[in-house]
Amino acid sequence: MMTSTTITPHHDSAPVTLISGANRGIGLQVGKELAAEGFTVLVGSRNPERGAKAAAEIGPDAVAIRLDVTDGASIGSAVDCVGADFGRLDLLVNNAGVSFLGDQSTPLPERARTGLLTNATLESVRQIYETNVFGVIALTQAFLPLLRATEGSSVVNVGSGGGSLAANSDPDNPHRRMFGAYSASKTALHAVSLAFATALEPEDIAVNTVDPGMTATALNDFQGTKSVEDGAAHIVEVALRGSDGPTGTFTSDEGPVPW
Repeated sequence: MMTSTTITPHHDSAPVTLISGANRGIGLQVGKELAAEGFTVLVGSRNPERGAKAAAEIGPDAVAIRLDVTDGASIGSAVDCVGADFGRLDLLVNNAGVSFLGDQSTPLPERARTGLLTNATLESVRQIYETNVFGVIALTQAFLPLLRATEGSSVVNVGSGGGSLAANSDPDNPHRRMFGAYSASKTALHAVSLAFATALEPEDIAVNTVDPGMTATALNDFQGTKSVEDGAAHIVEVALRGSDGPTGTFTSDEGPVPW
């Protein structure tokens, strides 16, 4: 079983957030901004060293937790850690995601071509879904007891406008030519997010989906048009609402995103 490194929060009443895939990119930026808002930030990272570096960058109220959303033992260890050391979880941010499994130096157009379902191997599609879809289900289910025990808790799932069926069914949308395994996995994530939202609505646990936009991160070989600060902004905005707001939404900084 994977182990986790923990600290005791500086303020017993500080809200606690766990962010998966938080050692870089949007996840790291969200961690920085939530820490500035008074959260104790748990930095979920598959690599302990990178997680520890990210936690140090965020500040004294951040701690790295070794977390692989595709590994049940890792998730179980993280749940035990958070329960024992904090006894609460105010916010779960499902940010971990993969878009390409090959050579990371591969240019974005080639990544997009190999990701089309006419070209992608079934094994690569399964691996993408394991992180982007099943990993979200597994992590959310595992942390439900802590979320249920924390008043005003919420879940924010990082989706993608590239997974919008409405947008990609429009012949005038040039980006539809890139609709492949990654985009389809995000479509599935959106459905999963809505399913959690409807199931948890009677318990006043908000579950919302956010499209950060085309942000320059390793996910797209840093070819995005938005900075990580811009990409993180709306995620943080929705996160700070907690349960005091709508649930089951899919939005970006420009407003509602079509499913």
